[in-house]
Amino acid sequence: MLNKALIEDVLSEALSTGGDFSEIFVEDRLTNTITMQSGKVEKSLSGRDYGIGIRIFKGLESYYAYTNDSSRDGLLQAARNVAQAVKGGGMITRLPLEKRIYQSPHLIAIPPTSVQNARKVAVMRKANEIAKNYDEKIQQVMVRYFDEEQNVLIANSEGTFTEDKRTRSRMAIQAVAAEGSKMQPGFYGPGACKGFEFIENLNLEHYAKEAARIAVTMLDAEACPSGKFPVVIDNEFGGVIFHEACGHGLEATSVAKNNSVFANSIGEQVASDVVTYIDDATIENEWGSTSIDDEGEQGRKNVLIENGILKGYLIDKFNSRRMKMDSTGSGRRQNYRFAPTSRMTNTYIAPGASTPKEIISNTEHGIYTKYMGGGQVNPTTGDYNFAVMEAYMIENGKITKPVKGATLIGNGPKTLQLVDMVGNNLGHGAGMCGSLSGSIPVNVGQPMIRVSEMTVGGSKEGN
Repeated sequence: MLNKALIEDVLSEALSTGGDFSEIFVEDRLTNTITMQSGKVEKSLSGRDYGIGIRIFKGLESYYAYTNDSSRDGLLQAARNVAQAVKGGGMITRLPLEKRIYQSPHLIAIPPTSVQNARKVAVMRKANEIAKNYDEKIQQVMVRYFDEEQNVLIANSEGTFTEDKRTRSRMAIQAVAAEGSKMQPGFYGPGACKGFEFIENLNLEHYAKEAARIAVTMLDAEACPSGKFPVVIDNEFGGVIFHEACGHGLEATSVAKNNSVFANSIGEQVASDVVTYIDDATIENEWGSTSIDDEGEQGRKNVLIENGILKGYLIDKFNSRRMKMDSTGSGRRQNYRFAPTSRMTNTYIAPGASTPKEIISNTEHGIYTKYMGGGQVNPTTGDYNFAVMEAYMIENGKITKPVKGATLIGNGPKTLQLVDMVGNNLGHGAGMCGSLSGSIPVNVGQPMIRVSEMTVGGSKEGN
């Protein structure tokens, strides 16, 4: 991508006005997106994005610039430009670059760049047909295909010099059921840190039918009652609630400035003792996995909460200075246009001892949420609200009728304390997470859990 001598000169130039750390991030990304609606390809877009980011630290100040000019003169000028923001201080001596090679556990069988679009479209058509034929109430199906190959080079004045190739593939299926004036969507979007083999081996009978089933089931569902109930949240996409309400509050982006309810709480009981919360970048081929983060640190497994006790945070290089704690390999960014900051990878609640059957049968009356929708959280207070895509009543220890319009309202730390049962059926769900450093692929996960009491917003008065 860039030769070592040029990189060394750029890093030195960036330090020329008194910075104490410099970094270069080089990215070459190939992307392919195909959108199909009702069996017809509506859009097909392939592209390449290449650029370089240059970052400088001086104490607790950070400066960042990016360029698309990879010539020697262009890069040195970009380094000089960002260095002008640094005032005072003598020039430090950077460490010699030492190439670090990290063996990626994410083996790619079929690089997406080697596959013709016709082969990709064939899989999409099959998904469309399965979802459309599920029920006569399915009026529209949209299938979106995505793949990317991202090649990065990261080097800094501390001697780091490493490269990585990241390949991801995803297929999102949305089905819309309609009857009279009523319409209801259903969605499923599996993704992985894999090549086209992931798409070609997808169990479309499951994923496409599931998207259609959600739409049809919820079309005729009754309005959800409002009130305070025990709530059972199923595995896989159920983990989004703790990604938002807990995970963001454990990122150094918030913690370092004391803008998190979890700041200064290491060693304290912040959750029920049945809760262990983990961020693991090393899970083989998972959507949010990384071999190295976007600062050149090796991806790792970080136990954040263990048996209810807060053990640590997700920390990037810059915030490690503020917090006086080591980086946890959590520096991530959408692309070279963004400076990295602390972000999640694959976050999940670890499996517990209960079976799903035991959790449901031990709940006399409550709400069962099978799939979560979108939501929002205030990381400073931990207050959140989330829509539920598919929910049911639990009556006399059994799942009964579907209900729609449910919203879960609460406070992250309080909810963590109220988790009283954790299942043994861990599942992960692929998604995208937006924050200061842009939108990045992440996994949310958990086994089935029960929260002893949650506020449920609905359009029907509770019992």
